[in-house]
Amino acid sequence: MALTPDAEVLLTAALSIFLFLALCAALVLVVVSLRRPTTPPLLAAGIIVVAALLAVAVSPVNTPALMGLALTLLGVTVAVVGGNPVTRRVLEIAAGARVRETEDGGIVVRAQDDDGTARTLMRGGRVIGYLERLAAVVAIVVGYPEAIAVVVAVKGIGRFSELGEPEARERFIVGTLASLAWACVIGALLRLAIW
Repeated sequence: MALTPDAEVLLTAALSIFLFLALCAALVLVVVSLRRPTTPPLLAAGIIVVAALLAVAVSPVNTPALMGLALTLLGVTVAVVGGNPVTRRVLEIAAGARVRETEDGGIVVRAQDDDGTARTLMRGGRVIGYLERLAAVVAIVVGYPEAIAVVVAVKGIGRFSELGEPEARERFIVGTLASLAWACVIGALLRLAIW
């Protein structure tokens, strides 16, 4: 059944407003969790993002160009900034108290030999995560998701020397998957909304 022009305008406006409010709510929830990631606000943000994705997937209309630009800027912000607490919470659940995180997103690992000295691995993980999510969400929005493979390859090559430690391997794999999953879901939401 085809929509009448008036119904299409109303549906487009309703979808645009819903997406804008959903992305704003998700951004607020992830910003609240930046300092200390906790499950309830991050779970709520995830549910909001998935609900928005489902709404866009079943909608017969797309957002207008100007609203699409605003949604894209807001969505990229949610993807890049929101991936930080989401990834940190997933890593905290995966590693528990075994690994201590540094301010820059690295980890402190105790040596296996007799002296028990600690050393820091995976320095700069927070900044790398921001760049990784930015590249992933932009790649999906512009229709070139193959670029994500390049991002993961470059990241793997850059971290190769540190991946000898089991803690570093686990953090690399779990962190990359959590970070990219968050960015890809939001990238898919934006792509469906504007194209």
